[in-house]
Amino acid sequence: MKTTRRDFIKTTGVGAAAVAGLKISGQTPSDRNRNSEIPPHRAIDLDGLHAYADQISVAAGESIDFHVSSSVPYQMSIVKLGHRIDEIDGDEVIHEFSQSLPLPQSIHPGSYVLISDGIKSGPLEREFSMECWLRPWSFGRLQGILTQYEEPSHCGFGIFCDEEDRLAVYLGQGKEPLEDHWHVGPALVARKWHHVVVTWDGDQVSLWLDAEPVGHWSGPSRFNPGRAVLRLGAYQRNGVADGFLDGDLAQPCIYSKVLSREEIVEHHRSQGLSKPKGETFLACWPLDEEVGDEIRNAGRNALHGRLINRGTWMIGGPSFDGENVDRYKAYDPGRDDRRGNGLRLSSDDLYDCRWRPTHSFPIPDNTRSGIYTARFRFELNGKSQLYDVTFIVRKHKARPKAQVVVLCSTNTWLAYNGTPFAVNDTDNRHWGTNGQKNPASNPPAYNFYRDHHAGQPTYQMGVRMPWPAAGPYVLYSPDEVGYSHLMRAERFTHVWLEENGYSYDVITDWDLHQNPDLLNGYQAMVINGHSEYWSREAYSGVDNYLKQGGNALVLSGNTMFWRVSYDPDGSVVECRKFQPDIGGRGAAVIGEIYHSHDRQRGSLMRHCGLPAWKIIGLECIGWWGTGKKEDFGVYQVTASSHDLFHEPYESDLKDGDKLGMAAGGGLPRAGGHEADVRLSTLAGMNGNIPDGHELASEPSGIETLAAIYRKGQRGLNYYTHWTQASDGIITEMIFWSRPQGGLVFHAGAIGSGWALSEDPQLGMVVKNVLHRFGIQPA
Repeated sequence: MKTTRRDFIKTTGVGAAAVAGLKISGQTPSDRNRNSEIPPHRAIDLDGLHAYADQISVAAGESIDFHVSSSVPYQMSIVKLGHRIDEIDGDEVIHEFSQSLPLPQSIHPGSYVLISDGIKSGPLEREFSMECWLRPWSFGRLQGILTQYEEPSHCGFGIFCDEEDRLAVYLGQGKEPLEDHWHVGPALVARKWHHVVVTWDGDQVSLWLDAEPVGHWSGPSRFNPGRAVLRLGAYQRNGVADGFLDGDLAQPCIYSKVLSREEIVEHHRSQGLSKPKGETFLACWPLDEEVGDEIRNAGRNALHGRLINRGTWMIGGPSFDGENVDRYKAYDPGRDDRRGNGLRLSSDDLYDCRWRPTHSFPIPDNTRSGIYTARFRFELNGKSQLYDVTFIVRKHKARPKAQVVVLCSTNTWLAYNGTPFAVNDTDNRHWGTNGQKNPASNPPAYNFYRDHHAGQPTYQMGVRMPWPAAGPYVLYSPDEVGYSHLMRAERFTHVWLEENGYSYDVITDWDLHQNPDLLNGYQAMVINGHSEYWSREAYSGVDNYLKQGGNALVLSGNTMFWRVSYDPDGSVVECRKFQPDIGGRGAAVIGEIYHSHDRQRGSLMRHCGLPAWKIIGLECIGWWGTGKKEDFGVYQVTASSHDLFHEPYESDLKDGDKLGMAAGGGLPRAGGHEADVRLSTLAGMNGNIPDGHELASEPSGIETLAAIYRKGQRGLNYYTHWTQASDGIITEMIFWSRPQGGLVFHAGAIGSGWALSEDPQLGMVVKNVLHRFGIQPA
């Protein structure tokens, strides 16, 4: 009897009555110091169960820790996914943990800079000024900009943006807040740089906005900063950091003098490119680090800072117009003397949940490489629930390599992880680009297709977060279609290889990035599913592997499209995407697509000097709907005389025959969603080529075996403009003997592995490809 996921959660659950205490299998979880602890911070509590592993990839013989937050009892097990893609009873339970009690763990989103100390408590002299550049992203609540202010008992001073979009200033006595010490200025304009100066001379508080005086008020005769610490982009309320700024900051400064009109005008004119001089500035933070969490004070004291929850670097300062950077011409941000520096802060920034580990599991030495999950069963609001945490097991270091290594497109799984804290739902199988329902607490919900709450473009994502989008049963279509493009999509190829006797190891995008040479020793590599996001290192690793005589079986579409980079430990992935109609972020500008990790250009691989066609012969042509059968096409054979249709397995295919579908032309069908074609096909779609550019010539040796046609279909040309597809071609299947070394078979479609599971003729072709690569089934 088949048991589907839906059947399973109806008939299983965890009752509170039988729950024992929290049990941990194997070793005690190591308390790995993940980005260190943060000071007290506004918390968001989560209902239900949410979890993640401390690493996406683990080798057999190593241990993996799991971090669980649950408001209900649960049962956890370690599972090796079986051959029946959507049938839970076909999965192999490796280990069953004891039942666990609830253990909720909060999240703490919001980025800001914590200064190691504050301006010394005690009455100040009769001169004091604060200055900064600010580009706000949203309004509607009180946000700290430059503050030494902790409600309710240490309220010293601060610049704020109030609930009505206005600048607000507070100069107090370092004790409880005093209403008459608040002063309100004019409204700010969103997404526009403003120069803000506040001065106090012992008698009067003055506010300047963009070099114009906009407020004068009788000030306190005595002013005491109090014992609070300094913060940039937040203030403290009720013992925790709160009031997080949604905005960009540049060159915040504090002076022990009153800035004159002439100085204010000059500072405004310099647009943050000139740093203060002399002995009268107490602190100045140039924010020119552009990477990391250490913030340097250029002043004479030790008021250095620590960036909490990361923020976003490499946005430029007030002097920089990122829209004027040419998309197609060379640009070096390090050589642009008008770029300046700034730091973007977001109230929902979160890249590491920092949950303590709750379970640990030592992976047995003899564990087969493959896709595994930590599976959680629990009841919530009277309904049985199932929740999976996906991870990959690599081969044991002492075990010989298999003939084939399969690359899991984990960068793409992460890129689509739009709602990591989605509501637990018995029907959470349908996971669109924007994720699912979020709790009422409105936790972070951004991904590489969805902006931050206040509209800041998403340029980075954290790995130490739940990623339910990578679950084993997640669809990207209605049930009747059954299409997926993330983890589930890749399983079809894995199962086909196993059922046909081909041994393989599994690695992740991160594994390939940090050790590109690990491909050496494999007879072939498989690029599988929706392999869209690539690092420079992984790209070069595949090229070098092929140059040394390696072979690549590419069952992917939209392949090698966006460039990513990583933190040194792989905990954060950076990707800066431009152009909204191809998946870029709406507020992204060309000047901001340069990565903080390496200062190199980001966005499209082809515009970073890393085009897919140079390595694997095809480039992305676009994407289409997945809602119905008709959205998916099938290959039409164009070169049936090629030996890959006949040797050693006879496919009986002739020119014009259809390929890549279930019996009778049904689903699954290979062509749909996103696909790749030859450079020569894209050349027929190019209109005006940007100045100074010339479309490269296609390399020799590429043979088209089959193609998918759709009359009237629009696609992307090489410069990512939507136009009519050349001759209606939307997918091409090729075989390429690369002049620089290596053999490549590229099916050009995300759904090719899906179709492989049902089409024996496509199976014959793939077997012939593997035979050509020197690989025989066991």
